[in-house]
Amino acid sequence: MRIVELNKDTKNDILNNLLKRSPDNYGEFESVVKDIVNDVHINKDEALFKYTKKFDKADINSSNIKVTKEEIDEAYKEVDEHLLEIIRKAICNIKEYHEKQKNYSWFDSEDTGIMLGQKVTAIENVGVYVPGGKAVYPSSVLMNVIPAKVAGVKNIIMTTPCDASGKVYSTTLVAANEAGVDSIYKAGGAQAIAALAYGTESIPKVDKIVGPGNIFVALAKRTVFGHVSIDSVAGPSEILVLADETANPRYVAADLLSQAEHDEMASAILVTTSKELAEKVSEQVEVFIEELSRTEIMRKSVDNYGYILLAKDMDEAIETANDIASEHLEIVTRNPFEVMTKIKNAGAIFLGEYSSEPLGDYFAGPNHVLPTNGTARFFSPLSVDDFIKKSSIIYYSKEALEPVYKDIVDFATAEKLTAHANSIKVRFE
Repeated sequence: MRIVELNKDTKNDILNNLLKRSPDNYGEFESVVKDIVNDVHINKDEALFKYTKKFDKADINSSNIKVTKEEIDEAYKEVDEHLLEIIRKAICNIKEYHEKQKNYSWFDSEDTGIMLGQKVTAIENVGVYVPGGKAVYPSSVLMNVIPAKVAGVKNIIMTTPCDASGKVYSTTLVAANEAGVDSIYKAGGAQAIAALAYGTESIPKVDKIVGPGNIFVALAKRTVFGHVSIDSVAGPSEILVLADETANPRYVAADLLSQAEHDEMASAILVTTSKELAEKVSEQVEVFIEELSRTEIMRKSVDNYGYILLAKDMDEAIETANDIASEHLEIVTRNPFEVMTKIKNAGAIFLGEYSSEPLGDYFAGPNHVLPTNGTARFFSPLSVDDFIKKSSIIYYSKEALEPVYKDIVDFATAEKLTAHANSIKVRFE
């Protein structure tokens, strides 16, 4: 990996390079995605089945688009018992963590005749998109479904691509069933997002769409946003390791590549105060790339979006980490808890040399659906909050309104909204 000394210019160059990975920079695909979305919006099942045949080579129709109980039962026979046990352990951890995020309605009343409050209501229908192309991600099923279940969502619909024979990955089906998905449909890509957003004869319309996907899925989610809610328009995966001379270079190199293997556009960055560590990590990265699978993907990721940044001190290193605002941030320093208190921008923070990123991906409990491309400056991980709505509650008695009604009339009059003023004033004529 390239080793770069940090200064204002090199940091700006790196930030600009990382921004090239944003879905906002793939305008050449927008027209294609919009055409697919509009086609499904207008022609519904007919268009959905057409694109499924075109892209997935599968003959899907109204009689076989919905995954049956028999298909789920068959999937259980194909999944290793040990993996099923692990999935169930992960579900317990994820559920326990997200239970602590629950919001509740509240009401505050006063003797003066005023009651104010907030009513929390779960979203009724949620669509979960699960990729089915280059790799299978049962962990993403759990991370998207379980917070929705904890929030109280009544109807969770999942769409995922099938293969040419109409079969869905067994582990995906098992994870979905264990997590509590209500129905599963064989549909992928932009056409699946459109089907969830607008509804077809086979797939019901939802209120919110969550889940990862390729650039076509991301752009489709952005296209339908406003008609339905979405979680985010996610970019490629990324990791930043913040380390000093106490870090184990072999561990750091392994953690950097844990994200580089996701995608050729994934980003892996080490920010360190130690030149010796930088050199050892660079060497170890090369060793691991040759030893592990997905060599070509890791190589392109590291060459294009991988950096080892040398900071003059820990303050500069922390400042750089906050500027990059990485999806995953590992802190491997002498006192990671002290450093953590100075971190303002990160999707998930992993502390110490035994808290590597895959711990969060699969098992610990916090959600692995995280803000990417610097959006951790203002976005949060997927949570129970993403599956609820909040309504304000306002009650005033006549006795409570009378002392303040003239203030409201004057305020409305100042804005030249006479009907607003009249709505209050008529009650005291």
